[in-house]
Amino acid sequence: MKNPFQYGGVVSGESFCNRTQEVADLRRAVENAEKLFVYSERRLGKTSLIRKVLSELPEDEYLSVYIDLWPTDGETSFALACAKAFSEAMATSADKLLHTAKTFFNRLVPSVTANDEGRPVVTFGFDQKRPDVPLLEEVLAMPAKAAEKEGKRIVVVFDEFQQILEYESDVVERLLRSSIQHQTNVAYIFCGSRKHLIRQMFMDSRRPMYRSGAHYPLGLIAQEHWQTFIADKFSGTGKRIGAETIAALCRLTEGHPFYTQHLCHPLWELCDEGGEVTQEMIERATQLLLDRESYAFMNLWDSLARNPRRFLRGVAAEGSAVQVFSSGFVRKYQMGSSSNVQRAIELLLKKDIIDKEEGGVVIPDRFFRLWINRKQQL
Repeated sequence: MKNPFQYGGVVSGESFCNRTQEVADLRRAVENAEKLFVYSERRLGKTSLIRKVLSELPEDEYLSVYIDLWPTDGETSFALACAKAFSEAMATSADKLLHTAKTFFNRLVPSVTANDEGRPVVTFGFDQKRPDVPLLEEVLAMPAKAAEKEGKRIVVVFDEFQQILEYESDVVERLLRSSIQHQTNVAYIFCGSRKHLIRQMFMDSRRPMYRSGAHYPLGLIAQEHWQTFIADKFSGTGKRIGAETIAALCRLTEGHPFYTQHLCHPLWELCDEGGEVTQEMIERATQLLLDRESYAFMNLWDSLARNPRRFLRGVAAEGSAVQVFSSGFVRKYQMGSSSNVQRAIELLLKKDIIDKEEGGVVIPDRFFRLWINRKQQL
């Protein structure tokens, strides 16, 4: 029997838990052609949520474009990623894809091939005879032109939007801000998984994207929604899990979608058909996951110097509410000084090991946090 719990990729269909309110909110933003910043910690299901919203839009009214900015490193790669996503969203056949790419991009030379699934994909080279054509401006103007040409409303999703902070200059931000404010029939959703960077982009008055759209922080899924979802998955496969056991599981994962489904996966495997999940099974499933991740966690731990390790021990043990610059924290975890705390925070933020919350600093990886706490007890 197939395990009913999915994690690690885009989750859809019956494997998608709740988010009813979020789907409705994002659908309304799309219908109103808003510019919206959607941000949360990693693995919280932003991509799955966005994909669900896009999949439910009527195809005769909307054209959706999804652009993953994670592989990009500057203005040129950003423009090429956009050109590729725009072209492939508008065309389903090789001939139409080639025609679309040639029609909209004067600076680029497209070529079309088939991927492993037989679907046409486009790649671009540069037309050296036309170096004077401003590529980025041309690419950013395409959504409005596509809306007019297709007679549809356009939805553009930029995933991992904080990646543009790694570019050498803010030219992409400046031109993007200038372009989107005039596109009344285009909805933009800017997604990010490093919350402090996304907040910096639209809350810092020195940044070009300052106040250029509304912001939508994506939260955890409440235990009440997990209760029904998890119970139904077990009962639908001939197994049982009680409400108190689900509550104990959710306390471990804090209602985070990835970690909840990840823990449910081995838990379901441990429970025999016709049986019922016990608290002891949760402990066994948790230890199984920690054992599987131990090598990666140990390598990460070994890559850190003494003070960052001490800082992580403190945050893992005390929780996000702890005042990390307090004399008590500095003394208890042998940080030496508040300046050492600041340096540890900067390093760990850069490595994406911690994140900033309004109440303090957190270790977003629930299993890594648990691994650190258990390591201290050895």
